[in-house]
Amino acid sequence: MFKHTLACAVIVALSGCSEPTNTVTQEEVKAPMKQVNAVIYPETKKGDVVDTYFEEAVSDPYRWLEDDMSRETADWVKTQNNLTFSYLEQIPYRDKLKQRLEKLMNYEKIGAPFTEGDYTYFYKNDGLQNQYVLYRSKDGGDVEVFLDPNKFSEDGTTSMSGLSFSKDGSLLAYQISEGGSDWRKIIVIDAHTKEQVEEALVDVKFSGIEWLGNEGFYYSSYEKPKGSELSAKTDQHKAYYHKLGTAQSADSVVFGETDEQKHRYVGADVTHDGRYLLISASTSTSGNKLFIKDLTKENSEFVTVVGNTDSDTSVIDNEGSKLFLVTNLNAPNKKVVTVDASNPSPENWVDLIPETKNVLNLTKGGDTFFANYMVDAISQVKQYNKKGKLIREITLPGVGTARGFGGKKDQTTLYYSFTNYKTPGTTYTFDVATGESGVYRKSAIDFNSDDYTSEQVFYTSKDGTKIPMVITYKTGIKLDGSNPTILYGYGGFNISLTPSFSPVNAVWLEQGGVYAVANIRGGGEYGKDWHNAGTKLQKQNVFDDFIAAAEYLKDKKYTSKKRLALRGGSNGGLLVGAVMTQRPDLFQVALPAVGVLDMLRYHTFTAGAGWAYDYGTSEQSKEMFEYIKGYSPLHNVKAGVEYPATMITTGDHDDRVVPSHSFKFAAELQAKQTGNNPTLIRIETNAGHGAGTPTSKTIEQYADIFGFTLYNMGVESL
Repeated sequence: MFKHTLACAVIVALSGCSEPTNTVTQEEVKAPMKQVNAVIYPETKKGDVVDTYFEEAVSDPYRWLEDDMSRETADWVKTQNNLTFSYLEQIPYRDKLKQRLEKLMNYEKIGAPFTEGDYTYFYKNDGLQNQYVLYRSKDGGDVEVFLDPNKFSEDGTTSMSGLSFSKDGSLLAYQISEGGSDWRKIIVIDAHTKEQVEEALVDVKFSGIEWLGNEGFYYSSYEKPKGSELSAKTDQHKAYYHKLGTAQSADSVVFGETDEQKHRYVGADVTHDGRYLLISASTSTSGNKLFIKDLTKENSEFVTVVGNTDSDTSVIDNEGSKLFLVTNLNAPNKKVVTVDASNPSPENWVDLIPETKNVLNLTKGGDTFFANYMVDAISQVKQYNKKGKLIREITLPGVGTARGFGGKKDQTTLYYSFTNYKTPGTTYTFDVATGESGVYRKSAIDFNSDDYTSEQVFYTSKDGTKIPMVITYKTGIKLDGSNPTILYGYGGFNISLTPSFSPVNAVWLEQGGVYAVANIRGGGEYGKDWHNAGTKLQKQNVFDDFIAAAEYLKDKKYTSKKRLALRGGSNGGLLVGAVMTQRPDLFQVALPAVGVLDMLRYHTFTAGAGWAYDYGTSEQSKEMFEYIKGYSPLHNVKAGVEYPATMITTGDHDDRVVPSHSFKFAAELQAKQTGNNPTLIRIETNAGHGAGTPTSKTIEQYADIFGFTLYNMGVESL
């Protein structure tokens, strides 16, 4: 099955340096302090850096916090964490929340099985293990541990972040991430003996692993940046071929070496028959070029399938020279087309599964296609044959999100999962021929879904647009405005928020909390047009949609200003930051996580320039600069304003949205906050953007987030 390497890389591209020496004690960091009512903040030094944009001078007094390699920044991190954790320690039910999180998350979690070579593999977590373990069995025999990432590091912060078996299953290449970094290593082992077969490949970033027979594989990376690998700009992505048994230095560049081939994201795929090499190349997180190369012909050239980045197109399958493509070219909600590889340009495409009014996500398994449509962010799945004929609509267990149905061509049984905000994920079997589903494994979590209600509502945004929102709560709550409520959103990068169960959010629901998720513009819930309506000079739509969601929850008496928190991460951190600076009166608690908060400089760090499709940049025009500056959270904090109680969260090793975004925003808020609400930053050490976070750290983090939220809503006990 093609893995759509680039698409995955692009999604993660939003969402490793010399580690600061965090060995100083609080006593050693004698920062001057200023008191704002009950909380005493360290006074963050101000510099005199000024940038000029289109003749407008913009000061950046906390620029020095961008230097993630300096002792001064490390001292600041230490001091801020000391303040934050001393505040959190006074919350009387923090430990109680932690204990409940531990208890609720302590259940066996097992993934769907998959077959590679002679073995059947599956992932399992016994309960509170930091990382999932990969097990296997042969011919229904004894189950053995195959790979245990918990043994990669003592504290569980080294995770496995993707693996790929050779076609015959005899070799495995897997990636590891250390401290949550996007920089990876690739380790190759003999699947039979589990022995490593060569030196690890290093400095790999935003990459898949695509085997060509058993001889070698394709992967992608950037040149190692000079200076900080945490924050330095990475701009030219290249696809390499690695031949097993040779040094990494001998790896050949297959795409991305020349100026003509320069792109920010490059991914390589190989068709299941090994005939074609596919290259997807993009300059931003939306839109890609697509090239194909016939590997059966010596010295063959790349043939252009799509020569611009105005659409998203990928190859899902092939039968000989017949290619099956998924595209949104002239089809904002996506469709499936076929074309011959000898002449693959768009004018030769033939529709196989036409575009509908609902957004299409496609998987393949058992030599059939599964069209998973989003209908108001809810799954509807249809099975098609290779001729585009509808076989059946699949009856799902309920209203929610179905994922899976992927598998090899000869598989007769596939697997899928079903979940929603109140229903833990259940894994089902699916018979390709009959369409029958059966329960494979139910979740063992100690949570009774029947006690909760999850409803979808539609509310009206500022410009009249109807926005869906799913609200989940304990059945029977009174709509009297007293319920602690978290409103969650994202609103960017064509990413859709579909209903999904989370054990940590279950703890919030158990405490009588309401959890609301708004499907605002900028996401992909209604296709490319919905995404575009929340980008560049229309980005304010996203914030207006989120504000309107908060107003709806208050108007309908789910909650009130004093009992409302806004939460979002990454681009969602920008969302929370923008809304709290535009409407500080709207809600009580702000929880921006790993947020993009300095909109004037985001594109100067790591792969940040790739986000320009969504945001535009401060350098491209006076109009765009003024628009971005108008909502950039860092540049809209005003003195004399009472902002909501705020806990910013980030990781000191986040090399996707660099932590200086959060550092500078925290310093600005602390300097200007008025009133009694605390303004804190919680900086996870040896942690990145979120992927691969150990279970232990997740439990601690959410105990702190929920504790901080309830405490600042005036909740005295649980």
